[in-house]
Amino acid sequence: MTRSSLDISEAVRDDVRARYADVLRRIATSATQVGRSPSEITLVGVAKRQPLERVLAAIDAGLCVIGQSYIQETRIVRPEIEASLAAAAKAAGHVPANLEWRMVGRLQSNKAGLAARLFDAIESVDRESLAARLSRRAADEGCELEVLLQVNLCGEPQKGGCEPNEVHRLAEVILELPHLKLGGLMTVPAASSDPDAARPTFKALRELRGELARLDSGLATSTLSMGMSADLEVAVEEGATLVRVGTALFGERSVD
Repeated sequence: MTRSSLDISEAVRDDVRARYADVLRRIATSATQVGRSPSEITLVGVAKRQPLERVLAAIDAGLCVIGQSYIQETRIVRPEIEASLAAAAKAAGHVPANLEWRMVGRLQSNKAGLAARLFDAIESVDRESLAARLSRRAADEGCELEVLLQVNLCGEPQKGGCEPNEVHRLAEVILELPHLKLGGLMTVPAASSDPDAARPTFKALRELRGELARLDSGLATSTLSMGMSADLEVAVEEGATLVRVGTALFGERSVD
C-alpha cells in the first residue's frame, strides 16, 4: 500500500507504525537473546474493539494476521477491512493484501458455523463437542479449519481452556475429525503485574506440546500461541511461535 491508498490520518498512521515497529523489535530482541530467529514468531494483531482506522494502519505497516475475540464484531469489521483494502489495491493497481483471521476468544458451540465461515483458525477449542461441531461446519463450508487446543494452566475458570490432563484425549479426537487440522496449543496466563510470573505457564505449555509429539510427530513443532502485550518477551523466551498483541500495537481499546 502507498501512504495515500488508505483512509488513515497521518497522526494515526505514524503512531501505529511506530507501535508496530516497537513490537517487532521486542520480539526480535527476545528471540535473539535465546538463540531463536525472529522469523519463527508470528505477530497476531488482536483487533477487538479497535477503530477501523487503527487496524488499517497496522495492516498498512505490515501486519498480516488479525485476531478477534467476538463473532458479531468480526461479521461487521472483516467485510469493512476487506472492502477498504480492495478499493485501495484497485486504485494502486495492486492485488489486495491477503490477511489471515484467527479467533482468539472463547467460542460458543452455537456460533461454530459463523466461526468456520469467518476465520482461518480457531485458537480456543477446549472441548470435544465444540471440535465436533466445528468439523461439521467446516465441511459445510468446504474447507479445512485449523484449530488450537486452549489449555487452562492457571486455574482461573474465566480464562477458558481444557484441563492439562484432558489435552491428550482432545488431541486424539481432533486428529480423527475430518475438516479439522490440529495446529497446536494456546494458553492465557493469570493476570499479573510481573511479566515473569507467566513463565511457568508458558514453560508448561511447551512441555505439553512435547508430550503431544507421541501422538503425532508433526506436533513437535506445532504452534504455541502464548504471550500478549505485557509478557511477550517471556513467551518468546519460552518458545512461543505466535504472540497475540492488542494494546501495544493498536493502543487502548474501546471499553467492552
